[in-house]
Amino acid sequence: MKKKVSFTESIVILAILLVILGISVIKFRLSPEVPVLFTVILLTFWAKIRGFSWQDIQNGIKEGIGVAIIPIFIFLLIGALIGSWIKAGIIPSIMVLGFKLINGNFFVPSVFLVCSVIGIAIGSGFTTISTVGIALFGIGISMKANPALVAGAIVSGAVFGDKMSPLSDSTNLSAAVAESELFAHIKNMMWSTIPSFIISFILFWILGNSGQMDVSKITQTSNVLQSHFFISWWVLLPIALMLFCAWRKIPAIPTLFINITATVIMILIENPHESVTSLNNLIMNGFVAKTSSATVNTLLSRGGISSMMGTVSLIITTLSLGGLLMKFNIIQSAMEPLIKHLKKPASLITVTILSGISINLFVGEQYLSVILPGRAFKPAYTKMGLSPLALSRVLEDGGSVINYLIPWGVAGSFAASTLGVPVLAFLPFTFFSLLSPLFSILSGVTGIGLKWAEKPKQK
Repeated sequence: MKKKVSFTESIVILAILLVILGISVIKFRLSPEVPVLFTVILLTFWAKIRGFSWQDIQNGIKEGIGVAIIPIFIFLLIGALIGSWIKAGIIPSIMVLGFKLINGNFFVPSVFLVCSVIGIAIGSGFTTISTVGIALFGIGISMKANPALVAGAIVSGAVFGDKMSPLSDSTNLSAAVAESELFAHIKNMMWSTIPSFIISFILFWILGNSGQMDVSKITQTSNVLQSHFFISWWVLLPIALMLFCAWRKIPAIPTLFINITATVIMILIENPHESVTSLNNLIMNGFVAKTSSATVNTLLSRGGISSMMGTVSLIITTLSLGGLLMKFNIIQSAMEPLIKHLKKPASLITVTILSGISINLFVGEQYLSVILPGRAFKPAYTKMGLSPLALSRVLEDGGSVINYLIPWGVAGSFAASTLGVPVLAFLPFTFFSLLSPLFSILSGVTGIGLKWAEKPKQK
């Protein structure tokens, strides 16, 4: 490694990268893969000009991608799960059941509540969105609800559940990085989470009662589903199996293995003559609906390993960028001077939140948006006398929940590809993710809910 990158140089580089990504994705509405790849190319040329070796560059890319090997594999399994769940009638059965239980005027807040509960139970925002979320989205489309509003409610509920679940990877990661006790961390998050949840619910209630939903479409869609799919209570067993695995604290990969296997067995029971070739095609390319309804065909033609390759390519390019930024100490150099000038809890918490948001923007990976600020700011929290619980809550509020709002972020691109709604479309309606960092900053300003390791000295 050669010359240390200065603060000014780091800021200029980050600003240029952000402008390129912002203009490409927001102004020209390009798919983020190519703009991100272009920034990787620019950063590579800069590194060579600054005297870094090709080995340094390659190591940065490898180290960046390395953190996502397990998430990438999980995404592939989720793709296989979605296709098989549709084929087995699981998602169609949830939709039919939802048609019977959900009141049209209460639909949007119901979506938020259901995804919140499921998210807490299974500890995975991705799984919540890709299973129950798809079914609820299908109901909303059938009712002529605003797709972006419904997607915002699904993502908000999934993020809340993921954030408050002891089974969540991001929640455990935040507690581990800050060195706080897990359940104390979850309890302490309520100071920012509960107000965000309540206000989100109220906003979904107001917007969901706009009177624009066409409930008359429900019966027609329900009839189409019942005539083309196996609709029964028994197909909900894989959901119960997933909840059981969550209760037993079985990790995500074996849980998905078990669920895919159980679902394939269910398909074979329903269709004894199903061929190995068709099952292989289902898992690889997903399910293709062929009903009399174009809406149902659009909603339920999805899943498969191949459907996740776009997300995987975005993850690889984004984390390559993040790996280079870290390898050359660009992010670290940009953050160091800020830490030295933080003297009050309000400023420390605000800067930590903004750092998490910035890393989400530049790197697009929710784990790194927790790890990097956690490592950088932990000494400052300790020096100020704040509890590790104060840091772990801020890492969640400014890190993992924000990744769903970034078009080139891992979580954001996953939600967009799964629901078929662009991130920039559902972003204004993802109230929970937007409100969480604001209430965390408010806690720092007012001192309400702020945990201290030592009682602050009176001046």
